[in-house]
Amino acid sequence: MYPALVNTIQQLEVDKSINADRKLALQPLIEHIQLKINEGKSININFICTHNSRRSHLAQIWAQVAATYFKVPYVHCYSGGTEETALFPMVVETLAVQGFNIFKIADGNNPVYAVKHSPNAVPIIGFSKNYDHPFNPATAFVAVLTCSQADGGCPFIAGADQRIPITYQDPKISDHTPQQAQVYMERSLEIATEMCYVFSQIKQ
Repeated sequence: MYPALVNTIQQLEVDKSINADRKLALQPLIEHIQLKINEGKSININFICTHNSRRSHLAQIWAQVAATYFKVPYVHCYSGGTEETALFPMVVETLAVQGFNIFKIADGNNPVYAVKHSPNAVPIIGFSKNYDHPFNPATAFVAVLTCSQADGGCPFIAGADQRIPITYQDPKISDHTPQQAQVYMERSLEIATEMCYVFSQIKQ
């Protein structure tokens, strides 16, 4: 794993900064992952938000990295939305500052990015898509709803073993303001902290 990324993870206050209510919200995901581990099965997690442009990507990427960092095997993280837009550039910039190596592999209205957390890792592919896009698993996955709109708008997700709401405030509220970079950094670190907490709880 890239040293700058390891440094970011090591500075997270995983044990101190998550309150009891948030731990309660995260517990169903911990239990789902633990069950799959106990059964010796792959763990497929699809993080879903309305536009698949910000929070769902941050959650997908940080969950995959947390699984690697805490050595939880057979974890495959995805993301999707209730509509297709584009991965917001500030998400890419924020993750790059935090230690990821990110490069664009396709241009257009909906660019495709490769996100690497270590030199020899298979890249995480980031682009906006519907949650049921063929790139994502069709069955045997847990759906994690990262925004209240997607949670309310998706009462049923075909193929999902379980749906779990773990919602975050949209950093979009800071777009085109002097606080934008700070807000995106804070939201990314919040999600990183919670995903690291989740995977730190898994017993093997």
